[in-house]
Amino acid sequence: MFLTISMRGDAAHPATDLGYLLHKHPDKAQQFSTSYGTAHVFYPEADDRRCTAALLLEIDTVALVRRGKGKGRGGAPDAALAQYVNDRPYAASSLLAVALSGVFSSAMKGTCQARPELPARTRPLRIEVPALPARGGPELVRRLFEPLGWTVTVEPVALDAEFPEWGDSRYVRLVLESEALTLAEALRHLYVLLPVLDDAKHYWVSSDEVDKLLRAGEGWLPEHPEQKLITSRYLSRRWSLTRQAMERLELVRLAEADDSEVEEIDNAVEEESETEEKSTPLAVQRREAILAALRDSGAGRVLDLGCGQGELLRELLKDPRFTEIVGVDVSARALTIASRRLKLDRMGERQASRVKLFQGSLAYTDNRLKGYDAAVLSEVIEHLDLPRLPALEYAVFGHARPRTVLVTTPNVEYNVRWETLPAGHARHGDHRFEWTRQEFRTWAHTVAERHGYDVEFAPVGPDDPEVGPPTQMAVFVMNTAVIRTEKEVKAA
Repeated sequence: MFLTISMRGDAAHPATDLGYLLHKHPDKAQQFSTSYGTAHVFYPEADDRRCTAALLLEIDTVALVRRGKGKGRGGAPDAALAQYVNDRPYAASSLLAVALSGVFSSAMKGTCQARPELPARTRPLRIEVPALPARGGPELVRRLFEPLGWTVTVEPVALDAEFPEWGDSRYVRLVLESEALTLAEALRHLYVLLPVLDDAKHYWVSSDEVDKLLRAGEGWLPEHPEQKLITSRYLSRRWSLTRQAMERLELVRLAEADDSEVEEIDNAVEEESETEEKSTPLAVQRREAILAALRDSGAGRVLDLGCGQGELLRELLKDPRFTEIVGVDVSARALTIASRRLKLDRMGERQASRVKLFQGSLAYTDNRLKGYDAAVLSEVIEHLDLPRLPALEYAVFGHARPRTVLVTTPNVEYNVRWETLPAGHARHGDHRFEWTRQEFRTWAHTVAERHGYDVEFAPVGPDDPEVGPPTQMAVFVMNTAVIRTEKEVKAA
């Protein structure tokens, strides 16, 4: 997948200004990790009269097949024309658009700290895309780009040059030329219109895509004659999102026509923006789910196993029903940071008596952890090598034996919903594994049966109907018969 951006210049305004605008030095070849492969940026030519930057997107085809099995797993409808033969590594699409926004993000925003006067200056530009899928043919390509000030050269690519009678394919070679646009405008045009021409996206389209479209379309989309087609295709023909975007675009158009602000046209906008519920970070949602489950369990004495820097401990201290709180971590540095964040050295004596910090490994039994009402393993198990997981299992469920154990871990199926997560990568560099929902349930049921617990499962975060929630939580509660037996043994 390939794209070139060329700029002409002269002695007064050298073409090598392109390097400043793109924030990529012409003398260097650079590479960047993207969602589905590696993007390479290099300059085939760079002098005062002409400078060309090339973006080569090298697709990881195996990861593409694994992550793009149908629309529901985050892939475009035809992400796999066949399991191992498809056009995604070669034809410009939303894959290239995402790479553009990641690699040239500053240029797309129109910022240049080194030369702040450059982004606003129009320069002679030439953009070439050798292979572009165009559902609608060359005529649609012209209808999309010409109203934006581009001189468009579009050449259909034959299905097979040896057999001209087969006709043209749906791919074209595209050349765009203009002397009246800034580089930022050019990149925003490509970011929106590449996936529009392909009429497919390689990732799940959610409500935040409306904001992306309006940001990239600022200044040109409200007046574009193909606004409705662009909006519908960009949002994967999702009717509710398309309607939302069209309503907001109409407000922008009316405001520009009246030389006023959008808020003056629609008085409800400000009120809605004040009352609109902001998305809650997943880490916060996870802590809220854990706190709710602990309260439901009636626990008073709680272990936070793998407490890290003390985020959950801080929330537990705010609730007086948790009378004794213990944080355990193998990292002495993490415990030092937790102590500092909790301000233990300045905490009142009564409050300080509620919390203790222990250094310890969860791979070994520890008598200090016995006798507690509940234990939390929040985003912990995935940091262990799988062969060491049975040791943790016994240390917690077999030896410490709290009445309630809460375990949260990432749901690997949800990873396809994050377009910026490189293909085949875990969410964190230290994750030794990430489980599907079925894998997590199988492990949890086995642990519960072996140690006398019942287990239930709860989603944390938005529960996607196709791939589930981003975080999965298991709530282990000791079986009542086991509790009775253990009480009888202690009494004897």
